[in-house]
Amino acid sequence: MNPNELAPLSERVDKAIRDPFLKKSLANAQERFRTGKANAAEALGNLEEWRVRAEAIRTHTVSHLDYYLDKFSTNVENNGGKVFFAETDEEVVQYILDLARAKQAKTVIKAKSMVSEEIHLNKRLEEIGVDAIESDLGEYIIQLANETPSHIIVPAIHKNRKQVAELFSKASGQELPEDTKQLTQYARTVLRDKFLKADIGLSGCNFAVAETGSVVLVSNEGNARLSTTIPKTHVVLMGMERIVPGWEELDTVLSLLPRSATGQKITSYVTAINGPRKPNDVDGPEELHVIIVDNGRSNALGTEYQKILNCIRCGACLNVCPVYRHIGGHAYGSVYPGPIGAVLTPILQGFENWEKMPYLSSLCGACTDACPVRIPLHDYLLDLRKDEVEEKRTPAVERLIFKGFGTAMANPWMYKTGIKLAKYGLKPFKDKDGYIRKAPSLLGKWTKARDLPAPPMQTFREWWNEEGKNGGDTPDGK
Repeated sequence: MNPNELAPLSERVDKAIRDPFLKKSLANAQERFRTGKANAAEALGNLEEWRVRAEAIRTHTVSHLDYYLDKFSTNVENNGGKVFFAETDEEVVQYILDLARAKQAKTVIKAKSMVSEEIHLNKRLEEIGVDAIESDLGEYIIQLANETPSHIIVPAIHKNRKQVAELFSKASGQELPEDTKQLTQYARTVLRDKFLKADIGLSGCNFAVAETGSVVLVSNEGNARLSTTIPKTHVVLMGMERIVPGWEELDTVLSLLPRSATGQKITSYVTAINGPRKPNDVDGPEELHVIIVDNGRSNALGTEYQKILNCIRCGACLNVCPVYRHIGGHAYGSVYPGPIGAVLTPILQGFENWEKMPYLSSLCGACTDACPVRIPLHDYLLDLRKDEVEEKRTPAVERLIFKGFGTAMANPWMYKTGIKLAKYGLKPFKDKDGYIRKAPSLLGKWTKARDLPAPPMQTFREWWNEEGKNGGDTPDGK
């Protein structure tokens, strides 16, 4: 999403908080996913051992990314595919636009791809007269609504049946009932025709297997297989970190991905693509193009944030995050919402326009505990905040306040004086329960969402001094 086209963060958050359906939907979904994950994880035995193993695999792979990418690309070409390394989003888009023109393509059928959302591919295809059609049901729904995904794995989590029925009715030109089976049947009927007529099929890449040059896709709807086998040309958009050394390592991360995402032991479809159609194959594309995308990912390499590239895009961190539960995905403004987005977006695109992302967190640490590859997300959020302070990206007033606070805490007399001033200065705002519910000045924004305990009229130090003067007894002799 273009940050220049976004409403201010405060407006996006206020809009989300005032949406009762959104809050109910997110809370229900989080509960369902967490319960499903817990149940599915039991079959693995010791989940922590699996997490440690997966972390080791991802850390090793990312640390030797150049080697495995070279091995993977060589094997893709040996299998008959074409590989293109794209450093920027514009290079990715230009390659696809040139391919579409060369094929005189009119339609592109798309399986789910977060990278395509990241580079705003649909809009660019439309500009040259190519119709880009989302075939994942959730993505198809939000495409009709002209929206972006609000969750990594459940794009339309914020939509109810009534809203979907309205979207489908408008698209079909006829009134459709709020019945999930009939709505699904409508989408199936429409999309089947699109699959058959599409000139190019486009997919993401859940994992790439270096030792064989294979692209592995997971889905629950079968749309990925249709998108990658019927059109004559198949384009794979692959984040450069989406790679594993071999099938043994794939087994580990693939065992954790669906369990962490939706609570499934395995998704309905796991597809391995090993190049374009061979002479004896009954289906498959005539051409396979694999675009390996950097687009800011190399910013993390060799830094303290390198483990962010371990992410397998399961969405588990979103499913436990209290901030995401209250504001949903669109409030973040990024293609990647939730804790992973709050860390990844500033790394991919820099702090400019995204300096507030690391603050969309309660720092409870639930995201780190939920991550199947043990990315220290809440530590990274703190580190990014520290980076912003060091780069003087925080408001000047805030820096001045904290500088004054630091000075006061380092000087006993200033600390004591400050306590007394706060005690008497805030007394008029204290209610009968001892809380300040509407504080003055800058504190007013803080108490807009929280109650502030009023400073006690007698501090602990004052009480202790009085206790000492009475030989350890209280003033009344008890």
